[in-house]
Amino acid sequence: MINQKLPKIWYGGDYNPEQWDKEIMNEDLRMFKLSGIDVATLNVFSWALSQPNEGTYDFAWLDEIIDRLYENGTYVCLATSTGAHPAWMARKYPDVLRVDFEGRKRKFGGRHNSCPNSPTYRKYSERIAEKLAERYKDHPAVLIWHVSNEYGGYCYCNHCADGFRNWLQERYTTLETLNKVWNTGFWGHTFYEWEEIVPPNALSEEWGVDNTNFQGISLDYRRFMSDSLLDCYKLEYNAIKKHTPDLPVTTNLMGLYKELDYFKWAKHLDVVSWDNYPSLNTPISLTAMTHDLMRGLKQGQPFMLMEQTPSQQNWQPYNSLKRPGVMKLWSYQAVAHGADTVLFFQLRRSVGACEKYHGAVIEHVGHEHTRVFRECAELGSELQKLSDSLLDTRIKARVAIVFDWENRWAIELSSGPTVALKYVDEVHKYYDALFQQNIQADLIGTDTDLSDYDIVIAPVLYMVKKGYAKRVEDFVRSGGTFLTTFFSGIVNENDIVSLGGYPGELREVLGIWAEEIDALFPDQSNQIVLTEPWGALSGEYKCGLLCDLIHSEGAEIKAVYGSDFYQGMPALTVNKFGAGHAWYVATSPEPSFLQGFLANLCKEKGITAPIPPVPGVEISQRTNENETYLFILNHNDQPVNVDLGTLNGTDLIAGQPVTNTVTLSAKGTLILSIS
Repeated sequence: MINQKLPKIWYGGDYNPEQWDKEIMNEDLRMFKLSGIDVATLNVFSWALSQPNEGTYDFAWLDEIIDRLYENGTYVCLATSTGAHPAWMARKYPDVLRVDFEGRKRKFGGRHNSCPNSPTYRKYSERIAEKLAERYKDHPAVLIWHVSNEYGGYCYCNHCADGFRNWLQERYTTLETLNKVWNTGFWGHTFYEWEEIVPPNALSEEWGVDNTNFQGISLDYRRFMSDSLLDCYKLEYNAIKKHTPDLPVTTNLMGLYKELDYFKWAKHLDVVSWDNYPSLNTPISLTAMTHDLMRGLKQGQPFMLMEQTPSQQNWQPYNSLKRPGVMKLWSYQAVAHGADTVLFFQLRRSVGACEKYHGAVIEHVGHEHTRVFRECAELGSELQKLSDSLLDTRIKARVAIVFDWENRWAIELSSGPTVALKYVDEVHKYYDALFQQNIQADLIGTDTDLSDYDIVIAPVLYMVKKGYAKRVEDFVRSGGTFLTTFFSGIVNENDIVSLGGYPGELREVLGIWAEEIDALFPDQSNQIVLTEPWGALSGEYKCGLLCDLIHSEGAEIKAVYGSDFYQGMPALTVNKFGAGHAWYVATSPEPSFLQGFLANLCKEKGITAPIPPVPGVEISQRTNENETYLFILNHNDQPVNVDLGTLNGTDLIAGQPVTNTVTLSAKGTLILSIS
């Protein structure tokens, strides 16, 4: 569990009583008890309140709030407040202000406006984090530290330019090496002094979104910015740990957020936490995949759902209400995929500024007689019952899908072959094909041990990092099944092409080589034609986006293209390598092909679903040494019957035995305890 002070699934969320009159807190505390809320996240954006000027720190207001919460049974997730610097700091020390992509110096305003390489920002953010830790190190209310908030955004100021040059010197040591890995012979870019290197923005190498003249430079700047923001986090982390070494420290991540390498960040988080804000039309499997990615950052450890809205967002183009039952259903979805907390933004709606229309447990009307509050109270009551069973359980998947932020950056910075290639979309296609068949998968990084899995899927593994090809070979040689796709094995970690034929270092294990890559327009398609029926697959299927023109070098051809000048060339191959098999999917297939294909692979490995799939019904399993807990989540707008087959157990929420077939209400959840 995250902290034994509160051995249950934590329930609560962001709370900002400093924004209101003190009398309102009395009513809040009463309603917290009614709804089962036992954790409040405080001090997320209160730096200006606690430090009104350079030399003054005043935490009396925070003392009072923490004490009142604790006296009324509510624990605290204590933030360091450094997500927005005070106005006096921006006026007195303008180096804290970022320079944007267009080269413009920002003014005070908004949030996430601090330069991560500003000496002033680093100094004062570290200092206030330490003062908070020193003050509250022994307070029994504090469960966990929350550093800053939703780190993100890049800066292109002179401090960052200097920091980038220093970072490059540490990484490459000499300009000769740097010129080689960046291929600066192209377009006369050879550098003779470190000071000649400038950040790649709209004034130099880049234009628009993910458009660059030099992929190596832009790729390294993304690494540098991710590292710079991580360094800011680590300064606060270390300052806190000096005083509270036994309290966990986290910062709230943002799921599939592109700009930071979360696998690298996760090494410095005691527990992963993240903010989940799907839209009404976000695919259910994409949200599930993101939960699994957050769990995978620390190799299966439970994570924190730090934020979600009880009803609606305020910042999306169309901010739909969560329909009745959806808030509870999506909360259980997070728990089903490994969350040990259910926390909201926000507990009470703000009265002004841009988040006043963002949903809350306590709405502007200010009482408990609302649909949203009733649903929140119902969920709070249920979580009290479930905690003893679910805490410290794990998800054990035999299939893994590789997700790599650096690979994502490199793919989408590429100046070809198609603007339509989006890394997350291709990963999601494979995840969804498993999801629709009730097969669970872990999302893993490129440094995750592969030996725990039977099947490893690496969609669009464009960048093959040093040593990774050998790890794949060892995995397959030992009996594993490895699957990768078109546009894989093209470059190394510096975005330099691996010569000798695609897929580069993966060529031997895959038993193929790729000669050309055809990019199809959105209205074009080709066909994958099976050479013979195979399990769940037969006939032909549509494909598009990209088509690799490949040749077998020992791999068995399982399907070919159906049209165009490369009709009859391989579209799907498998290569026996040691005791295992390596598959190559040379194009982007339609969903029905992927479902049949992955069904065949899972069947060969003896991987089966706990229950047969039902459209719109999601399953997930959490286990410990003695019990399996099967979550069955009905995302449909109508009741469904679910065949449990030979499974039987106890409904954890209702406390009733369940056998054979169960009927789930619309947006209903069943958590089945199976001995």
